Amino acid sequence: MKIDNSLEQYVLSHIVEESPLMKRLYRETQLRMVNGRMCSGHIQGSLLTLLSKLICPSRILEIGTYTGYSALCLANGLSNHGVIHTIEINDELEGLASSFFEESGMKSRIIQHIGDAENVVPTLDDRFDLVFIDADKRKYLVHYNLVFPKVNVGGIIIADNTLWAGKVVQKVARADEQTVGILQFNDFVRNDPRVETFMIPVRDGITILRKISE
Repeated sequence: MKIDNSLEQYVLSHIVEESPLMKRLYRETQLRMVNGRMCSGHIQGSLLTLLSKLICPSRILEIGTYTGYSALCLANGLSNHGVIHTIEINDELEGLASSFFEESGMKSRIIQHIGDAENVVPTLDDRFDLVFIDADKRKYLVHYNLVFPKVNVGGIIIADNTLWAGKVVQKVARADEQTVGILQFNDFVRNDPRVETFMIPVRDGITILRKISE
């Protein structure tokens, strides 16, 4: 969701300043990646950091590491001795993310997994206080159902891109599987009695779900 540039600058001037490391990571992503816009960026990243700090999770799960920006934002809220597991299907991105994790001083608290989340998540013998879903939009509902049993009651699931550039309120092309995937996810969680749901029109839409029952 686009906002007027002057409003965006106003927002940026009234939130916590982006660190030099995160600025450099964002710039590296824009320079080196074809789809650099996929990087969370400072406004969304600040929201993720704040949510994580409010929850103070001991275990975080992220599906979709990309270049590591969101993982670092979420890791900022970890409790003492807490860890984040982050999964990325594209092995070519591992080195870039890892180098920034190392430089941040959080490398020991960020566990990288390379592979398909459908294969990795079942191997994680852990319960999570916070889950961030930001991977293949066609599989959002698959990933939601995959992680749900591993989320503690009272835990939070965050899903990115749930407004999908406004396509959720437009006529959907038959071959547009990603928009269909987002719509299926949005409709399902809206009617899932096991969660409380709220959608925030920040950036490309963020849905926050609180698990209230198994």
